[in-house]
Amino acid sequence: MDDRRWKKRIAFLVLYLLFAILPVYWMVNMSFKTNEEILSTFSLFPRHFTWDHYRTIFTDASWYSGYINSMIYVAINTVISLLVALPAAYAFSRYSFLGDKHVFFWLLTNRMTPPAVFLLPFFQLYTTLGLMDTHIAVALAHLLFNVPLAVWILEGFMSGIPREIDETAYIDGYSFPRFFLTIFIPLIKAGVGVAAFFCFMFSWVELLMARTLTSVNAKPIVAVMTRTVSASGMDWGVLAAAGVLTIVPGAIVIWFVRHYIAKGFAMGRV
Repeated sequence: MDDRRWKKRIAFLVLYLLFAILPVYWMVNMSFKTNEEILSTFSLFPRHFTWDHYRTIFTDASWYSGYINSMIYVAINTVISLLVALPAAYAFSRYSFLGDKHVFFWLLTNRMTPPAVFLLPFFQLYTTLGLMDTHIAVALAHLLFNVPLAVWILEGFMSGIPREIDETAYIDGYSFPRFFLTIFIPLIKAGVGVAAFFCFMFSWVELLMARTLTSVNAKPIVAVMTRTVSASGMDWGVLAAAGVLTIVPGAIVIWFVRHYIAKGFAMGRV
């Protein structure tokens, strides 16, 4: 009975992996086909292998600039989110103050609110301040969603650190900045990695705000990919190649923080 149950689990896992990997494989498969082959035949492997779609992305400024723009504002957002969330999460984990639970809940409600709700206020504000079509505009807009998430994740990790460590450091003469940077942050580096990962992923894939708040100079790759229709129709090959290249940064980040994410699952904060 146990052996039969084990085989069923293995079969289910294999089917699930095939189901999950199939869309990614099909996108990679399409990226090496010509548009004529994509539209005319059904094949598991490219019959006329071509690098032209990738060559288009790396040589056309309208394409590769989208990746550069995305990297810039995602990096800015991730750094600012962590700089804001670290002291805020420490305050929530170590101190009790009037309305602390309500403030913490309010932060989470901001994260759960659809981006479309804040789109018009951001558009009007940035138009007035002259921040439209800039990297900092998208980075600051994404803070509204990433800071609450980072605070929630980091607070869970910080609450798992005994308070006696703080008291011992103060007795030993550590100032708060020195204690926080040299002792406390290394203890929660797993939480920092998890928070950075989720901040990166949200900013990398978010489309609505990134597309509305940019037009030319700071247009991200997710917005560029929605504008592949030309007079000759949809350029499926280039779109597939762009999708493959869009997955790569996320896969690299996951590779470096995979152990931290597993620890976050174990602590119940992911």
